[in-house]
Amino acid sequence: MAESTTMTIRLDPEVKEKLGRIARDTRRSRSFLAAEAVAAFVDRELEIIEGIQRGLADMEAGRVVPHEQVVAEGRAIIDAAKAAKKAGRG
Repeated sequence: MAESTTMTIRLDPEVKEKLGRIARDTRRSRSFLAAEAVAAFVDRELEIIEGIQRGLADMEAGRVVPHEQVVAEGRAIIDAAKAAKKAGRG
């Protein structure tokens, strides 16, 4: 079993009550559910931050595509999809 540590947080009473309802309904402890929620939040936020950092590094290295090119490619994809859909109905 992985080691764990204790942390104290402050919750709005309404959030604590809702967490208690989820705990009762799922037969899990509030502590377990809170730890799961924090872990999911941390993973999601780190993924976002790391993606932004990769994007900034790409930008600084000149690995970018001009906006006009992206828009043109997007429009071409949409036009091709519309044409394929129209041809399929014919």
